[in-house]
Amino acid sequence: MTTTVDDALEHGGEFHFFQKQMFFLLSLLSVAFTPIYVGIVFLGFTPDHRCRSPGVAELSLRCGWSPAEELNYTVPGPGPVGEASPRQCRRYEVDWNQSALSCVDPLASLDTNRSRLPLGPCRDGWLYETPGSSIVTEFNLVCANSWMLDLFQSSVNVGFFIGSMSIGYIADRFGRKLCLLTTILINAASGVLMAISPTYTWMLIFRLIQGLVSKAGWLIGFILITEFVGRNYRRTVGIFYQVAFTVGLLVLAGVAYALPHWRWLQFTVTLPNFCFLLYYWCIPESPRWLISQNKNAEAMRIFKHIAKKNGKSLPASLQRLRLEEETGKKLNPSFLDLVRTPQIRKHTLILMYNWFTSSVLYQGLIMHMGLAGDNIYLEFFYSALVEFPAAFMVILTIDRIGRRYPWAASNIVAGAACLASGFIPGDLQWLRIIVSCLGRMGITMAYEIVCLVNAELYPTFIRNLGVHVCSSMCDIGGIITPFLVYRLTNIWLELPLMVFAVVGLVAGGLVLLLPETKGKALPETIEEAENMQRPRKNKEKMIYLQVQKLDIPLN
Repeated sequence: MTTTVDDALEHGGEFHFFQKQMFFLLSLLSVAFTPIYVGIVFLGFTPDHRCRSPGVAELSLRCGWSPAEELNYTVPGPGPVGEASPRQCRRYEVDWNQSALSCVDPLASLDTNRSRLPLGPCRDGWLYETPGSSIVTEFNLVCANSWMLDLFQSSVNVGFFIGSMSIGYIADRFGRKLCLLTTILINAASGVLMAISPTYTWMLIFRLIQGLVSKAGWLIGFILITEFVGRNYRRTVGIFYQVAFTVGLLVLAGVAYALPHWRWLQFTVTLPNFCFLLYYWCIPESPRWLISQNKNAEAMRIFKHIAKKNGKSLPASLQRLRLEEETGKKLNPSFLDLVRTPQIRKHTLILMYNWFTSSVLYQGLIMHMGLAGDNIYLEFFYSALVEFPAAFMVILTIDRIGRRYPWAASNIVAGAACLASGFIPGDLQWLRIIVSCLGRMGITMAYEIVCLVNAELYPTFIRNLGVHVCSSMCDIGGIITPFLVYRLTNIWLELPLMVFAVVGLVAGGLVLLLPETKGKALPETIEEAENMQRPRKNKEKMIYLQVQKLDIPLN
């Protein structure tokens, strides 16, 4: 008897003890991916700082100044709006060791108007007002070197882009399990090496390597868990795999609060990856991949193991397994298929823009919170909590209301929240937190829905290609976002929010141009994809008869 993998899972258990065990183990990969994706908030925290001036500390000690008096007497005041603050990047060109300086307004003896005193760069480094440390404070990534912090976060997204584009081929060529364990090992080693890096250059190299393998490992975990469960559970399992990422956000906030020094933080969040190497003995190879490699005997052995774990048994008549994709004519997809016809071209462009939007707003809101927040630990924790109701709202609405309207609404809510946040007065911090959480909830919903809808809008033979090409814009957005956030805040702290608002509102409007996919069978041909907005026959009500010629001799 020849049967499909999904048929075998129906006999052996679609989501029972084995699948739940695999889901728990693989979800830990999603939890551990969080510090790499958004760890910049704590690793790259930029505290208040000022130039170090030789002689100021001794003069302050001799005069008995308080910290506030020392700042007032020796540090330039704020500059014009829209320019870098002299307090952070410039210092008075004054010899603070000269004995003529008095303890009461020492600069008055040099010039009654401070604005006429010459200013110079911070030649002797900076003083940072923080009890801990970050890569910013250790490598002085401020003022003229502040772009190096942008580059640090962009490098990990470059790694994401390259890794996610190549992982599909590598996992199909060498197997899910080997690929997963390799990415785990490289990720763990590069994470530890980054924690002990002596220079910024070495730290940047190891962060890039982490980017190359970490998202690839996260994607392999996603592929494995969706291949282990039955077709009726794939969507829910995929959403909850992303919920595990949210759990990682909460854990990261607590660990970062307990470990305010970046090297210890990096080392601590990396260590669990070494434990994941034990998965060699816990997680089997994907039976779907084994069948694709004509290793039916091994696949059958794994299915028997799954059935045994689930307390079920496979029918004795089950002899041969095949993939669902083996039926039908084989076609060779190309990038031109994504833009050749008008409707699919429209779908491709709108999906690419929405992937880009989701990444820019999600990462951008987290980075901006690290710059504008009064207590980044609490605000990071609160904003992460709203991702749980966002996931449940996606599950509750997509099969009742549909995909399009919740997706458009979530983008619009995110954009409107960004717009409103920019004009909330500083003394209404509670209102700012509420609006920020609404924006975070909106963009989280949009992120999860685009993952689902992307596959539903393409015909079978270009579905994987469409998902890979469109989702690659997510990493392009991640490369741009650090420069967008950190450079625009130098002009106006809320300017990035205005950009996010426009991007999010446009994305919400574009979503309404897409067809609704709720209750519709996946398109199999270009023609079906082109006619998705027109009424068509429901495929579930059509009957197909398939005759397969067996090459197994009958006994």
